[in-house]
Amino acid sequence: MRPVVVSTIAATRQHVTHARHRGLSIGLVPTMGALHAGHARLIRDARAETDYVVVSIFVNPTQFGPHEDLDRYPRTPERDVQLCAQEGVDLIFHPEVAEMYPPGFQTYVEVTELQRGLCGASRPGHFRGVATVVTKLLNIVQPDVAYFGQKDAQQARLVQQLVADLNIPVRIRVCPIVREADGLALSSRNQYLSPTQRRQAVVLSRALQAAATHVEAGERDAAALRRILAEHLRQAPDLRLDYAEVVDADTLQPVTTLRGRTLIALAAWLGTTRLIDNVIVEAEPGPRPAA
Repeated sequence: MRPVVVSTIAATRQHVTHARHRGLSIGLVPTMGALHAGHARLIRDARAETDYVVVSIFVNPTQFGPHEDLDRYPRTPERDVQLCAQEGVDLIFHPEVAEMYPPGFQTYVEVTELQRGLCGASRPGHFRGVATVVTKLLNIVQPDVAYFGQKDAQQARLVQQLVADLNIPVRIRVCPIVREADGLALSSRNQYLSPTQRRQAVVLSRALQAAATHVEAGERDAAALRRILAEHLRQAPDLRLDYAEVVDADTLQPVTTLRGRTLIALAAWLGTTRLIDNVIVEAEPGPRPAA
């Protein structure tokens, strides 16, 4: 069945309130559209765990820098509706920019420490835009559960902190990365890649897997893991590295020695396309004893 599509905050609240009055739990999947199998996974999790699924489709201008790809970001509204229909979405909230940021808008949300490193270092202002639009969407829909992908690890951690700090009564579900058969993390921006760039892009996931394998074997030195990442990334001659970091999965601060949950994260450019990927590893304080 085709989902209801609305473009205003008032209509969204009306539909969600009606669902709530029927005793239904609400799941929200925030997206920027150009939906793919990764989004479908989020929607399926929402469909399995909540009674009424809302998908927002909004290319949020406040999270794009002045020289980024806002104007050319892929927009596929009809295909998005079809995917949502296939996955059993109840409501699509697809607002115009003026609905979310009307004239006179001047309030922004920041998660000051978590936004500093990783993608935040090379995309100043990006996470202020993310935090602001997510706060607005959570206030508009007021879901019981909101679903985010692990591929955007910094965003997911930032949203967790946001809802805790601002006492927003929602559970944040971070769902695993969905990958192509060769390991490339699914992304709406993958369609920018030329065939040659697409072949080289798989080096990101292979580098991360190599680093994770060394952690499993007992490696705890972050500098050694960065060298492993760099060695693998050199196999893609056209790749320009933005960062290759080993950070605490909670604080997102760089670590010297791995302890507990650790995020190994990459960002790189192939041509004009910026790709990100990551893996979370669990590390005991010291190397495993020899067998």
